Amino acid sequence: MSHTTHSGQTLDLAIGGMTCASCAARVEKKLNRMAGVEATVNYATERARVTFPADISIDALVATVEATGYTAALPAPPVATDTADAPDGPVASDAAAPLRQRLLVSLALTVPVVLLSMVPALQFEFWQWLALTLAAPVATWGALPFHRAAWTNLRHGAATMDTLISIGVTAAFTWSLYALFIGGAGETGMTMPFTLLPSRGSGADEIYLEVASGVTVFLLAGRYAEARAKRRSGAALRALMQLGAKDVAVLRDGDEVRIPVQELAPGDDFVVRPGEKVATDGTVVSGRSAIDASLLTGESVPVDVGPGDTVVGATVNAGGRLVVRATHVGTDTQLAQMARLVEDAQNGKAAVQRLADRVSAVFVPVVIVLAAATLGFWLGTGGGAQLAFTAAVAVLIIACPCALGLATPTALMVGTGRGAQLGILIKGPEVLESTRRVDTIVLDKTGTITTGAMSLVDVLLAPGEDRATVLRLAGALEHASEHPVARAVAASAAAEVGPLPGVEEFVNLEGLGVQGVVMGDGVTHAVVVGREALLSQWSQPLPDMLVRGKAAAENEGRTAVAVGWDGAARAVLVVADTVKPTSAEAVARFRQLGLRPMLLTGDNGAAAHTVARSVGISAEDVVAEVLPSGKVDVVKRLQAEGAVVAMVGDGVNDAAALAQADLGLSIGAGSDVAIEASDLTLVRGDLLAAVDAIRLSRRTLHVIKGNLFWAFAYNVAALPLAAAGLLNPLVAGAAMAFSSVFVVTNSLRLRRFRASTGGAA
Repeated sequence: MSHTTHSGQTLDLAIGGMTCASCAARVEKKLNRMAGVEATVNYATERARVTFPADISIDALVATVEATGYTAALPAPPVATDTADAPDGPVASDAAAPLRQRLLVSLALTVPVVLLSMVPALQFEFWQWLALTLAAPVATWGALPFHRAAWTNLRHGAATMDTLISIGVTAAFTWSLYALFIGGAGETGMTMPFTLLPSRGSGADEIYLEVASGVTVFLLAGRYAEARAKRRSGAALRALMQLGAKDVAVLRDGDEVRIPVQELAPGDDFVVRPGEKVATDGTVVSGRSAIDASLLTGESVPVDVGPGDTVVGATVNAGGRLVVRATHVGTDTQLAQMARLVEDAQNGKAAVQRLADRVSAVFVPVVIVLAAATLGFWLGTGGGAQLAFTAAVAVLIIACPCALGLATPTALMVGTGRGAQLGILIKGPEVLESTRRVDTIVLDKTGTITTGAMSLVDVLLAPGEDRATVLRLAGALEHASEHPVARAVAASAAAEVGPLPGVEEFVNLEGLGVQGVVMGDGVTHAVVVGREALLSQWSQPLPDMLVRGKAAAENEGRTAVAVGWDGAARAVLVVADTVKPTSAEAVARFRQLGLRPMLLTGDNGAAAHTVARSVGISAEDVVAEVLPSGKVDVVKRLQAEGAVVAMVGDGVNDAAALAQADLGLSIGAGSDVAIEASDLTLVRGDLLAAVDAIRLSRRTLHVIKGNLFWAFAYNVAALPLAAAGLLNPLVAGAAMAFSSVFVVTNSLRLRRFRASTGGAA
């Protein structure tokens, strides 16, 4: 993936050969030493995000990485297969097969070695030589990935986690060879007591084959579990990329031709049958149906579409046959853009991770010095070679900073992937930090709290009038008009009373309303719909009850139109932008999250306060009749008062305010400008999605901090125990492997996050 920024070109490189966080830190450091290059390397995703000037080639970047001892290449495009998204499917198996084979063989050889070494009753004559025969392949071939990486790093003058493991395993195995061939450990009748603590003595008659092989098996098991868990943590993004249709029925000269979706071009008309996925983003040319977008947006209710409506690729046609004209294909589709946003977020680093990276970069050399100091201390104080050696090896093995490197990326991968499944796109890790600090949430009205579409909300009838007749005659006349209020009346009337009669002599009176002749109940009526002044011109004054009802509606910011025919005023129709059904619940949940909800709109004060009351926003938190530039000023004023502001909006007029806010959330389909200006994009046009976005972001940040705490605490607590000679290297190896697996498993808990629409998580 590559794109151009104001400071140069940015691309992703797939980095191979990294085995720990300090590897990633080394690659990042080397790349950043190049003039004009800015790079971040993510160990969990095995990607480097590099921004570089025009005078540096991609080959030069690759060469720099290779000179550091790793491989680099442009990432291959995702392969859409039916099984690739299964965490334990064929793709996962193939990638982990060599590691699993090495683990299983090493485990089979190690179990008897550990039993022989730790259970005196099993120690027959010359058992130690059988243990050597079994342990030798484990300490050499089984631990080969660690030895190979340590040698590569050594050639480049560096030390990583693999260096610690390789030194520890090699030291234990070499000491055992010395004790067997030169010391007294190879003699007949040699036995070893069972102990978890190192003992004092010369060590010349003690062997550590169970340490060399046991540590290797524990770390191989940890690395294998880590590889599988890392794959599961990225499964949501792979599933998102593979949601799209694989082939499509295109119309060619009236005939349907089945082609791969990659060959679809903008402007092509294609057929979507009931139950099929929409192949790409487009506009409905013919047909009516309901579209199920739950796979893409998390929205459970299908949306009705007809000619002229837009549809999104990867959604499912739940009803009739549609013919769709492709508008965006390939990397321009909404699905591809969602996947790209998620991938960008996963490649980033939160501030807390940068601290962990700095610690990892200096940790390994410090541990090697500490191990040498431990060895020297125990030898110098008369602790004996055996205690000194075991304590030093335990220090080397327990201190690996693996968990530190995995703490943030794995949580970020799972959190952003889960968000994408729920229609929440988190732009980057720094967004997580913002959600924790936010205390005020500013909500746009139209399209955010409300649907953004006018609809008929009330019918006020004069005495003796029939609602169905009023709707049939008024709806028929309004159906001939293009005015938004007229469309709302016509749509509601058709939905309630069925097909509308035809209109003759239709006249649109600019600024007043419409008039025409409508056939109803076998009788022709001269109907007028519009302002009160229009009915007065026809000598059809409103009765007092309709005057009062009309005034009350207008005081609430609603639009009221009068209806009359055959010389008398018959009704007042009240039209308004309706509040979304979940908005009130969302506002209540914002308060539960410790946020102060505010309403900010360009609409008139009466309409704004009516909407605010209906969703539970207090009157003092309503700011109405604000121009787009004024929205920015309101956000700035709140920030100047000390508030940390989140802004939720959907239109071009909200873009500047979204960018100014500490946290910007664009809701629904929104505009491209609003999405670009926001930090979080909510594909669902539901305000509860904003609640979920903040909950998920905070939950992800909580998991990251928990991971880092345990990773740091583990090393801080274990190192003194190892240096004090209170930790068997075998136990140290198991604990070190467990710490990495614990961090990844803890991150995977985010996969269980539930959207508010389905109950609290």
